Amino acid sequence: MLAIKNLHAGVEEKDILKGINLEVNPGEIHAIMGPNGAGKSTFASIIAGKEDFEVSQGQILFEGEDLADLAPEERAHKGVFLSFQYPVEIPGVTVTNFTKTAINETRKAQGLEDMPAGEMLKKIKEVAELLNIDRKFLSRSLNEGFSGGEKKRNEIFQMAMLNPKLAILDETDSGLDIDALKIVANGVNKLRNKDNAVIVITHYQRLLDYIVPDFVHVLMDGKIVKSGTKELALELESKGYDWIKEELN
Repeated sequence: MLAIKNLHAGVEEKDILKGINLEVNPGEIHAIMGPNGAGKSTFASIIAGKEDFEVSQGQILFEGEDLADLAPEERAHKGVFLSFQYPVEIPGVTVTNFTKTAINETRKAQGLEDMPAGEMLKKIKEVAELLNIDRKFLSRSLNEGFSGGEKKRNEIFQMAMLNPKLAILDETDSGLDIDALKIVANGVNKLRNKDNAVIVITHYQRLLDYIVPDFVHVLMDGKIVKSGTKELALELESKGYDWIKEELN
């Protein structure tokens, strides 16, 4: 599904990613861990197509297609979803209306007509129930006055509605208490299937107690320096990152 080959990227001539290679197949969950400043959020942003960063070398292939020349919205229409670390507030636009627009723009890009209103409402109701979201929540302005947990739950709601092929969760656990963390993780797990894939970017092993990854990768100084299974995350939790630095030297 996703093949990243020798990816080098940065901002204003500063190198941040220095040769990343990664393959993600349908049905898999990959966790990216690493210390602050390692390039984790940059990595997520570049896959999604944020224009703040410049790719100087390498390829990002999604279902065999090079994403290099595609704008963020074009990547989204092809099935790439990024859950932001700091979701923006949009006063005056309700969660429901924002989601309807996003779905219909994707359908338009695929040559389809708008989703019929009845079908849309039915889907909204089903997903809200799946994620334990109060219907009143859906009539609020997008992220305005939302707590950290509400913002993250809204991101998972949008993900469920859009049903992307590849979901990238950038520090979704940041600032969440344990109850909110469980709700978000439960939503991700319920949406997982053999045809989609998830990349979870996190500092902490605790999220991986609830979203169990198939693979864990350690990103340090712009490179993936170690890969393993869930056990690697547990080792990082107990020992930190210094032992990996020592291993590399």
